[in-house]
Amino acid sequence: MILSLAFLIAGLIGSLVPILPGPPLSWLGLLMLYLVKGIEMDYWTLGISLFITIVVTILDYVIPAMGTKRFGGSKYGVWGTNIGLVIGLFVPPFGFIIGPFLGALVGELYNSNNFNRALKAATGSFIGFLASTFLKIVVCLGFFILFCLKAWEYREIWF
Repeated sequence: MILSLAFLIAGLIGSLVPILPGPPLSWLGLLMLYLVKGIEMDYWTLGISLFITIVVTILDYVIPAMGTKRFGGSKYGVWGTNIGLVIGLFVPPFGFIIGPFLGALVGELYNSNNFNRALKAATGSFIGFLASTFLKIVVCLGFFILFCLKAWEYREIWF
């Protein structure tokens, strides 16, 4: 159970730090809890949480690009967002925040040389990043609460 808790905490941290895959780590924590002898957790809960994890992990890469597109960005801005996100991962501590923004800005400037339009698209990228991060935090917190409820229900196993 301690290892399960460690994975859930790592998942919460990973929701904020893009180098760690937050929701998959949290789901692994739930899987470990499921495998603990004496704790009953149905496979439906595990399956539904896996589905949520997969969807949120995919959306984590799609939402910033959608934000760019929603704010008037072109395919150059979307590509810039994705490239900036990847490059930003290698520029700690804030490269993962600044990277998509700058990538969308550069991509849009390459496309049209209209700074206002490029800035608007880059802002959409940043808002998409924030929305994606919020979604990951909500999912990981939900998994953590599920863990806490199960841990409380089977607290005699702990001691």
